Amino acid sequence: MKSAMQINNQEKALILAQALPYIKEYSGKVVVVKYGGNAMTEDMLKSAVMKDIILLRLVGIKIVLVHGGGPEINEALKAIGKESRFVGGLRYTDEETLRIVQMVLAGKTNKDLVNLIQQEGGNALGLCGIDGGMIRARRVKKDGEDPGYVGEIVSVDTKPVFDTIEKGYIPVIATLGCGYDGKVYNINADTAAARIAAELKAENLVSLTDVRGLLRDSSDEESLIPEVRVSEVPGLMREGIISGGMIPKVECCVEAVRRGVHRAFIIDGRIPHSLLIELMTDEGIGTMFVG
Repeated sequence: MKSAMQINNQEKALILAQALPYIKEYSGKVVVVKYGGNAMTEDMLKSAVMKDIILLRLVGIKIVLVHGGGPEINEALKAIGKESRFVGGLRYTDEETLRIVQMVLAGKTNKDLVNLIQQEGGNALGLCGIDGGMIRARRVKKDGEDPGYVGEIVSVDTKPVFDTIEKGYIPVIATLGCGYDGKVYNINADTAAARIAAELKAENLVSLTDVRGLLRDSSDEESLIPEVRVSEVPGLMREGIISGGMIPKVECCVEAVRRGVHRAFIIDGRIPHSLLIELMTDEGIGTMFVG
């Protein structure tokens, strides 16, 4: 038993030693985590993600959590007998749907995440893009169709986010925006995370999803592509390697890098502690996008 415990402790020490250069690299820098997919729906995974975020904050990394809430919005709409509809990959948002989106995102989902971080021993503060006019947006049209009250970001005021960080809290941001016309807009969480990361001059954007990363063969998880230069993306799209639901995820990573974020990642949030594995180990776990 003593020998087994000794090996276990040695392994722990090796893990910590391997993480040290990454802690030094990221300390004092901003890392934006976009949170979505199955990692948001399973209690064990949610707990693991929150623990990772708290640990990263404790070692000096300025973590900003940007979240969606698609599954919970779908459930809330279903409860009132309303079917979810999408236009060009964006949720069709009429006035009734907007009320549900605002209630779920800025209310339930945001506050549940804040509460979970608190329960796991961290300090978090919930923010919404409407707060202080933090995210300004305008109505968007997609492929000539009108998806309703869906916005594209015009500007991001970073002061509320940095103020929250400086006061010792982890900002948890719900992706709603406000227009100069006084309207509230639903904003795609991937798109919002990319723009927020750029405006915060983040070191990294990490998108926690329910896919392994970018696969050369979508049916083979062992065909993961660990690193992609943004200049390679158009060719990968032409080859069909980037297709379907992966297109908007990749486009957001490309947008973030082109706006100055050093690296953007798509990783599998279904794997416990995938965030730590990606940021704090030599091997990583998903696909990294670089300039």
